[in-house]
Amino acid sequence: MTSLDHGKFTRVTTTFHSLLALDVFALFFTGYSLTFNDELWWLLSLMGGPESVTALHRAAGFGLIALIGFWATLMITTDTGRSNFQDIMPTGEDIRAFIQDVQFALGNADERHPAAKQFAGGDTDDIPLLSYIGKGVVFIFAVELFLLTVSGLLIWSKTGLMQYFNTKTAAMGFVVFHGLLGVIMLMGVMFHIFEHGFHPAFYPVEPKAFIPRALIPETHADGGIEDLSLAPSWSTVSTVMGVLTVVGIVSVMVGSIFDEGYPVPRELTVGGGPESLLLTIGINAGIFVLFVGLVLSMYGNLLRVRWERELEEDRRQPAATDGGHPDDD
Repeated sequence: MTSLDHGKFTRVTTTFHSLLALDVFALFFTGYSLTFNDELWWLLSLMGGPESVTALHRAAGFGLIALIGFWATLMITTDTGRSNFQDIMPTGEDIRAFIQDVQFALGNADERHPAAKQFAGGDTDDIPLLSYIGKGVVFIFAVELFLLTVSGLLIWSKTGLMQYFNTKTAAMGFVVFHGLLGVIMLMGVMFHIFEHGFHPAFYPVEPKAFIPRALIPETHADGGIEDLSLAPSWSTVSTVMGVLTVVGIVSVMVGSIFDEGYPVPRELTVGGGPESLLLTIGINAGIFVLFVGLVLSMYGNLLRVRWERELEEDRRQPAATDGGHPDDD
């Protein structure tokens, strides 16, 4: 490890992150195999057909409600939760960091603001829990998940929804809103996977998202960012994944307009259709990026397990008081 790998989050937070990622991936795979059933027919069949996928999607939806409820309770009832909530609130430093970032991009500042850096290569006190970009991601994801949960519950029973809003058009509006919001979040998650999975300093996974800070030492003897070297495969893999991410985002956005019915009703269709081979390839590219994200999440948890085992093995080995090995005597 290097000084870039300082832990930031507690075990509860890293575990919640992994469970939330798994649940969101399940929602995406089930929801969009139904939405883009022409392009993702293989995924729909793989999960047992429309009825099975619908049941899985609802189960994942209730899982999301349970996770949100657990996290909200944790934020309110625990000292650590309240402290973390205060840490993610925007501050004046975040505003100044944004302004300096703009100046830095325009060449009018020599460096980025400390509050804008994801890592500092020094003591943990120099590294903010989240940069202003990270705080924005948290708030955007929180709002999206909340709105998806509420709209998902409302359209769970379409008949009841139509009775409540009196018209089929109003009920369809919630269906459209739920689908389009999901498309927006899908695009954001694809970019999130690329940003954190293929960062040159952390490739292929960012350890602090999976290893709790209690398991990571505050200082490291093996240097900082200046001692790192790029993995040989990073350039090729990051380029390919970058292309797939852009193609996937554009294709999902276009597919949500061109596909008839859910999530966009027929009367809003601007033309085209699901017969396009390029659109089919593009949407499948986006699903592949999601699958890579799922694999990286599993890999990150495997790293945590391996790191815990190494620490446990180190604790079991008796320390040598003379600087040598215990067996030397």
